[in-house]
Amino acid sequence: MVGLAIAEALARNGMPPLVLEGEAHFGSWTSSRNSEVIHSGLYYPDGSLKARLCVEGRDRLYAFCKGAGVAHKRLGKIIFAQSLEQSGELDVIELAASMAGAGKLTRMTRAQARGLEPELDLADALLSPDTGIIDVHAYMQALIGSAEARGASLVCSTKVTRAVQRQDAWQIWIEGMDEPVLETPILINSGGLAAQDLARTIEALPADRVPPLHFARGVYFTYGGAVPFKHLIYPVPEPGGLGTHLTLDLAGRARFGPDVEWIDTIDYTVDEGRKEHFVQAARRIWPKLDPERLQPGYAGIRPKLSGPGEPVADFRIEGPAEHGLPGLINLFGIESPGLTASLAIGELVVRKLG
Repeated sequence: MVGLAIAEALARNGMPPLVLEGEAHFGSWTSSRNSEVIHSGLYYPDGSLKARLCVEGRDRLYAFCKGAGVAHKRLGKIIFAQSLEQSGELDVIELAASMAGAGKLTRMTRAQARGLEPELDLADALLSPDTGIIDVHAYMQALIGSAEARGASLVCSTKVTRAVQRQDAWQIWIEGMDEPVLETPILINSGGLAAQDLARTIEALPADRVPPLHFARGVYFTYGGAVPFKHLIYPVPEPGGLGTHLTLDLAGRARFGPDVEWIDTIDYTVDEGRKEHFVQAARRIWPKLDPERLQPGYAGIRPKLSGPGEPVADFRIEGPAEHGLPGLINLFGIESPGLTASLAIGELVVRKLG
C-alpha cells in the first residue's frame, strides 16, 4: 500500500509512474497481513519519521477515506496497564503522544475504563479517540484508481532483477529478460520485505546505504463469536511490537495478535501449537474468553531494521541527498505505522524528488 500511495502522490503531482509489482496481485504481503488499524501516533520517539508521518498520515488517511468512500470507523483505542506497576508505561505513552502532536488522550481509572468496557481486566488506562480501522483492500483499490485516473499504470508479475544508471536515466531489467526493458529518470524502491534485496541489484548504490533486515513474524488468532468490546484494546507495548492486542474488523469480528517471533526467512506459517500462548494473552484482556472459539488466523511479517534487544529503528527513506544517486529513492523498514503513514510517505517522496 505504501508503493501505491507513492504512485498516487506522484500522479497527483504530474509524474504518473509505472508501478512494477513482483507478485500476481498487489498488496499480497505485509499490506494484507496486518491489523487494519489507523494509528493515532502514540508510541514513536519525538522527532522520528514514524512520529511525524504517522500523525500527518492519520489526518490525510481519514480525509482520503471520506472523499474516496473507503470504509473505515474511528472506534477509539484503550491502552491498559494490567497492574499499577505498569502505569509508568502509560505515562511514557502520554508524553510521547503529546510531543508528537498525536492529539489529546484521556487517562482513565479502572472504574472509568470499565464503564466503557465492562469486561476489560485492568488497573489503569488511556483512551485514544483518534484510532480507527479501515478496509485495507478497498483503500489500495482507491489508491490505484486515483493514480490510474491520472495516467499511472500497474503491472503485476514483474520482478525487477537489476537497475543501472545510464546518463540521466535508470535502465531496468526484469526477471526472464536478458536486456533492459525500460528507462526511467526516477526509480523508487518500495519493496517492503524485498526492499534490501532489490536495493542490492541497483548498481553504484553504496553498500552502506542498504541496512540489515530482520524478520519479525506476528501471528493472529481469530475469535469465532461475538465479543463484548466496542473499542480496540491494547496492552502496554512489549519488545518488538505493541503487545498481543484485540482488534475488530468492520463487521465487528475480533482477532487477537500479533505476537512477536523472530525468524530467518519469509514464512507465513501459523503454528497451531501457539494457541495456548494466545489464550493466556487474550485472557489478560478478556478473562471470560472461551478458548474453544479461538482459532489460528493468519501471519504477517514486519521488515524491521533492528533486531532482538536493539533499540527500535526509524523508517529509512533515502534520496539523492543521502546516497548521491539522482532520481533514486529507497524505502527501508516500513513496518507499523506504515499503513497510517502511507499518504504522508507519498508526499515525502515527492518532496525528496523535488
